[in-house]
Amino acid sequence: MQSDEETAQQTKRILWVIPNYRAVSSNTYLPPLSFKEKLWLATQDSFDYSAFIWVGMVAGVAMASDSQPSFGQGAAGYGIYYAHNFADNTIENYLVEAIVPAAIKEDPRYYTLGHGGFLKRTGYSLSRLLVTRTDGGNATFNFSEVVGAGAAAGIGNLYYPNENEWVKTYQRWGSQILQDGISNVAKEFRPDINRAVFHNKF
Repeated sequence: MQSDEETAQQTKRILWVIPNYRAVSSNTYLPPLSFKEKLWLATQDSFDYSAFIWVGMVAGVAMASDSQPSFGQGAAGYGIYYAHNFADNTIENYLVEAIVPAAIKEDPRYYTLGHGGFLKRTGYSLSRLLVTRTDGGNATFNFSEVVGAGAAAGIGNLYYPNENEWVKTYQRWGSQILQDGISNVAKEFRPDINRAVFHNKF
C-alpha cells in the first residue's frame, strides 16, 4: 500500500487553471535547472492563459480601491491598470524565477514538504519566501524572492506616476511577496486536495 507521501504528486495545474510548473513533489530530487529552463519557467508563469485572468482580477481590485487615481475609471482606466499590473507580474516572474536565480545559482522551484500537520506545512510553505535551495541542493537565503521582487517593484517606478513613490514601491514589493506566499501554500496542499477530493484524477 502506498503512503500519502508517495501518492501526493504535484500536477501541472491547480484546479485545471492555475499554473503549477514550479512545484516539485515531496521526496523528489531533481538536477539543477539551466538558465534556459529557468527562463522557460518564468515564461510559462507570465504568459499562460491563466496569467491574463489573474492580472485582470488584480487590476479590477486595484481600480476598485482607486490605488492610482491618475489612471481614472471606466474601460480606459481599467486598461491602464491592466497594463501596469501585467508589467508588474511579468517583470517579477522573470527576476524571481530566472534572472536572479541564474545569477546566484538558486533553484526557483517549490519543493513540497508533503507531511506533517496543517500549521507545520503552512509555516514551511511561507518560510520558502525566505529560504530556498541552491542549484547544488543546499539551503540558502532566498535572495531570488526578496531581492527579485524588490527589484521588480523598483523598476515599476519607471512606468508608474510619481505619487508617493517610496510608499507605492514598498506596497508593490509587499503585494508581490504576499501573492507568492499564497501561491506556495496552494502548491503545498494541492496534492492533498487532489487526492482527497478528486482521487488523484486531476
